[in-house]
Amino acid sequence: MAYSRIFDIIQHQLQTNPLEVCLARRYDKKNWTTYSTEKVIEIANKISSGLLQLGLKKGDKIAIVSINNRPEWQFLDLACSQIGVITVPIYPTISSADYEYIFNHAEVKYLFVSDKIIHRKLREVAAKITTIQAVYSFEEVDSIASLQSLYGNINQKAIDEVKASIDVHDVATIIYTSGTTGIPKGVMLTHNNIVSNVKDALSIITVTKNAKTLSFLPLCHVFERTINYAYFAAGASIYYADGLETISDNLQDIQPDYFTTVPRLLEKVFEKIVKKGKTLSGFQQKLFFWALNLAESTPLEKEKSYLQNIKFSVADKLIFSKWRLALGNNIKAIICGSAPLQPKLATIFTNAGIPVLEGYGLTECSPIVSVIPLNQNCFRAGCVGRVLPSIEVKLANDGEILVKGPSVMKGYYKDETATNISISKDGWLSTGDIGEFTTDNFLKITDRKKDLFKTSGGKYIAPTPIENKMKESFFIENIALVGDGEKYIAAIIQPNFLELTNWANENHIKHQTNQDLTENLEIKQLFKDIISNFNTHLGKVEQVKDFILVDDEWTVDNELLTPTMKLRRKKIKEFYQKEINLIYNK
Repeated sequence: MAYSRIFDIIQHQLQTNPLEVCLARRYDKKNWTTYSTEKVIEIANKISSGLLQLGLKKGDKIAIVSINNRPEWQFLDLACSQIGVITVPIYPTISSADYEYIFNHAEVKYLFVSDKIIHRKLREVAAKITTIQAVYSFEEVDSIASLQSLYGNINQKAIDEVKASIDVHDVATIIYTSGTTGIPKGVMLTHNNIVSNVKDALSIITVTKNAKTLSFLPLCHVFERTINYAYFAAGASIYYADGLETISDNLQDIQPDYFTTVPRLLEKVFEKIVKKGKTLSGFQQKLFFWALNLAESTPLEKEKSYLQNIKFSVADKLIFSKWRLALGNNIKAIICGSAPLQPKLATIFTNAGIPVLEGYGLTECSPIVSVIPLNQNCFRAGCVGRVLPSIEVKLANDGEILVKGPSVMKGYYKDETATNISISKDGWLSTGDIGEFTTDNFLKITDRKKDLFKTSGGKYIAPTPIENKMKESFFIENIALVGDGEKYIAAIIQPNFLELTNWANENHIKHQTNQDLTENLEIKQLFKDIISNFNTHLGKVEQVKDFILVDDEWTVDNELLTPTMKLRRKKIKEFYQKEINLIYNK
């Protein structure tokens, strides 16, 4: 069966590869509750019937705010898509002001929350919104109805009538961008936008039938959501992690073939691997770091020599196989996106038999624009893959990436001006990202257009590649470069306090607080040495000449990071303006 609308995908699975385990989650932290393909469709139909009884019509909007991924999210999403109700998924970590703006702007009629924590957070905000008629919860919460209360007798005739009226170009969802500046914008994505992206992605990343997948990136982010639809289409089982803290346990338990992640989580995995290597002694430690150096120093794009293959065979048997075991021992590919991945990590993991497929995209493109193909000859570090088959990409005169194709959004909701600024009359979307193509046609991202700044000497600086390189140090959790209009570049550094505390203890440095650490002269010298080492790999104007260590944690809550863990540069600069002034007024 061909599929052209979102709700067609699950029917495609039913007809081509019905699963005993379509969706699964541990509700008691021990045992997996599973739902077959048939059961998923049955529950979605019950919810659709319940929503129709509430009076919801094609084009109405409901909002979903959930802490963790869960089958109920998919039940509700599928139920809405097949009766033309537009879903508005929202991060559980944004500010009350942003919630209020989105609820009002989208004219949300019903709000669905995951549990009592989110209900407590949104209770007062929801009460202010005149369009919201009721709040429902996935879990049992006092004073509000549960999602299960909507499970009505299935009115298949009514559902089918609405289904028949849904065009592929109808809006399926409105996703509000987290945005590093300004108010959120509602990205309107149609059935065709998302389904075309699913088909394109599967043509490059061949997800095998009956594969097991682990899902933990938020479903409110279009990256994880589209990948989940791709799992449906490929006939793969989806297991939802209890939360970020249980990922290691879940990996061992279900032994997945695929999962998606963001670079920071891979960085954490790598840090743990290296830390374990350092605890080894004598020959074992030498062997570990020999294997690590072999994986790091062998380029992915070159065919290995006979001697290299022998070395890798030894390293694989003695070292790399243990890394794979920690990830469940069955990984066929890790799909990585949302932020730049250190080329070093892509090289090490892929050479160790853990293929990392880095991709590039944005919400406005549903979201995938390019991805590394799951093909031994196509692994590249520092690239974001090949452009998907249905998509065209060209570079503007200033290097900005322009995208055209069926997955490009319908526009920004209620914002024709912003839509016309972003999409040209002939259909080219301005991404705001600067990029280039390699000689063998792989796309590379060099920076965000609006992140570029110019020193007083007139030199343009692209901060992201420099920051990404410096985050290879285990002592650096986050780093933001500054220097717009100044003589030189400086850095604001949030240390990795876990690593730094261990180092301080080993070097007998007395401390009680993180502030004690950031003010210590020996620690300042440590970071000076780290930066000096990285500076040797940079051009003169790109080198970091000064820095400050800060003891604040950069989070979504204090608005220094976006929900997708990107730097809010303007906020960071405002937050540390006093310290920045001290640097340049020395």
